[in-house]
Amino acid sequence: MIRIKYFGALAARTRRRGEKIDFSDLPLSRLLAELEKKYQLKQFPFSVAVNQKIIHKFSNQILKDNDTVALLPPFIGV
Repeated sequence: MIRIKYFGALAARTRRRGEKIDFSDLPLSRLLAELEKKYQLKQFPFSVAVNQKIIHKFSNQILKDNDTVALLPPFIGV
């Protein structure tokens, strides 16, 4: 199972703070493509973190069971 967390405008768009999917060995790029189909996120700028590490959202990193993917909008602050 992979956990997905949404923050800021992405949480508002999806109307949820997170969800779980019953897949593993899933490329990040495929997950993001599926989320785009489901929520039309393309219009929102965001970064991606896998297990609290920011990675390039076009990465083909393979997501494993118990991974957490966070979709993070731009943030301002110190």
